[in-house]
Amino acid sequence: MSEHEPLPPGQVELAEFPRFGLGKFANRFPKSPVFEALGVGGDVAQEIRVTEALSALPRIEQQSDFHCVTTWSVLGLVWSGYRFGDFYERIVVAQAQPLAGAEFVVFRGEDDYCSSLPLSDLLADDVLLADRLNGADLGIAHGAPLRLIAPAHYGFKNPKHLVAIEFWRDARNYRFPQPYPNLMDHPRGRVAAEERGRWVPTLVLRYLYRLIVPFTIRAFKRALDRKRRKGDGGIIF
Repeated sequence: MSEHEPLPPGQVELAEFPRFGLGKFANRFPKSPVFEALGVGGDVAQEIRVTEALSALPRIEQQSDFHCVTTWSVLGLVWSGYRFGDFYERIVVAQAQPLAGAEFVVFRGEDDYCSSLPLSDLLADDVLLADRLNGADLGIAHGAPLRLIAPAHYGFKNPKHLVAIEFWRDARNYRFPQPYPNLMDHPRGRVAAEERGRWVPTLVLRYLYRLIVPFTIRAFKRALDRKRRKGDGGIIF
């Protein structure tokens, strides 16, 4: 762990970066690892479909640790992509024109997972729309074709396989796909504040989450192995 900041409270380091998530998402994959388009909607003057404009943004490379809410961390990952702040100012504001107060941001993945963060958190300099990891294409195991990387927030706030981003004035427009327990849907999920969930004590969540980690890692690995065995040509895992 030299050359890294100390682990956040309640976290343990893993040597490998596993594909991970809620159990029902283990067998859900994008149709292709190649980026085609990203929809922008919600409380905006004009819904848009972002294609080539994304790659015209400045490319950013940064080293950021990844912290899962279930208490494991992988350190020193090198991500590459586009700063969310640049995407927001140069594409969303310029073309979609969010309405005043549209600062509740929802991310939707092709696997039907979705998450949300306040716009103010997303405008931090280290928040990326990432498409590369450790010098290679992201691959479907870790979110291809595009995923959010918000290092200050637990992994459940860093959704994979992005296909749409929505800007809402009212959080009541947000609908989390069931069965995702409300106790896990913390509005910010900040690592430093150990915002693992709501309504349940943090120490209890630490204990419960650690129980499921090995089983979840195995389930997601098996699903990925089955996908590989199907021999989907051109898929980057």
